[in-house]
Amino acid sequence: MQLNPFSGVYLTDPASAWRRILDDPDRVPYAEDLGLWLISRHVDVRHALADTATFGNALTLAPIYEVCPEAMSVIVQIDAPPTTAAADPPTHPRTRRALRATFANTADRAEAEYGAIVRRRVDELVSRLVDRAGRRADLVGEFTTELPLLVILDILGVPDADVDQIRRWADGQVALIWGQPDPDEQVRLARGLLEFWRYCQDLVRRRLDSGRDGVDFISRALTYRDDDDTVLTVTEVASLAFNLLVAGHETTAGLLAHALDEALSRPQRWRALVADPRSVPDFVTETLRFAPAIDGWLRVTRRDVTVGGATIPAGARCLLMIGAANRDPAVFAHPDRFDPRRPDAADHLSFGHGPHFCIGAALARLEAGVALTRLAEAIPGLRLAPEHSRSFKPNVSFRAHHTLVATIDIHAPADGPTAAPAAATEARAA
Repeated sequence: MQLNPFSGVYLTDPASAWRRILDDPDRVPYAEDLGLWLISRHVDVRHALADTATFGNALTLAPIYEVCPEAMSVIVQIDAPPTTAAADPPTHPRTRRALRATFANTADRAEAEYGAIVRRRVDELVSRLVDRAGRRADLVGEFTTELPLLVILDILGVPDADVDQIRRWADGQVALIWGQPDPDEQVRLARGLLEFWRYCQDLVRRRLDSGRDGVDFISRALTYRDDDDTVLTVTEVASLAFNLLVAGHETTAGLLAHALDEALSRPQRWRALVADPRSVPDFVTETLRFAPAIDGWLRVTRRDVTVGGATIPAGARCLLMIGAANRDPAVFAHPDRFDPRRPDAADHLSFGHGPHFCIGAALARLEAGVALTRLAEAIPGLRLAPEHSRSFKPNVSFRAHHTLVATIDIHAPADGPTAAPAAATEARAA
């Protein structure tokens, strides 16, 4: 089978590819173009995410293609130890404990510790959009990518002046690992990633020099380790920051863009959110199922394993197709219908499952909920530009919009929000 994630229909209509794979009689086909086994059924993806003894994480952050020698010579200088996505036992349980202790990972803790930060940043960005009333704005460039990055910088205690550089580094990491850059681009992106790692190391050194008495994440992690390398090393603190600066904003940026796309592509849905802000949490949950920011994730088999009748050998790389699993008709009724009221939406796998369940899930939900509620309140007439055409950046894992160009209209639509709730269940294949 050929997946072709970097061209053609996958860049505009990934759900059609997910359906083709779900319907394939070979329940776990092999994608020759990628050298990856494709695991797509909900039950199989969920099991693989939980079974770290069989499906390892060591190659999760390794590029999916053969890296050119010059780029590889740069990559090998990045000596960041695995602490989160690429970590396996016994390291991962220890670093995961550190994250749970220092990063708010429940709804109550996220609200208590980060709620004020999120609301301040949302208000800043929404105010900028309101100031452009009557004009157009790219919601991706001016809101969905900006908000989560500013929030995670606040949480880590990183100055705003570094925001543009960190965005470039983080985008570069996503393109280097899960994209398909040519050799010259590989070298450029690898050099940027090395600079990014050294920047994170410097952040930690500066916290150590300043006395570690701050309330930011890095200071809290250093306090947690209490000069004990068996708890957490200084280099591991830098690695946690390195990972959070990417995972803490790229995924939430995708969630925000997908939610706004789903809402604004059917104006009655947006009117429903304007009319009833209490519906926002359900809308976010259905967005997570219907259009995940990460629609595929990598694992490597640590031993031979049989999945869906296919025997996958040890050492094989697998793509866990989260987007397809979220459309599995064995779990979701009418899976290609966007329906915020569906009772099964919470069974999605967009935050993963098992030991590597997304540590930032609560923060992502908080950001998306506050952002959509505030936008609906301040810009009720927000609408996509007529020429908008949905397209995504070529990537095997991250489903990121190129643009979402919208008209900033602070006035409610003339036809008002009536009849909007019924529209929330309108069917649309992604």
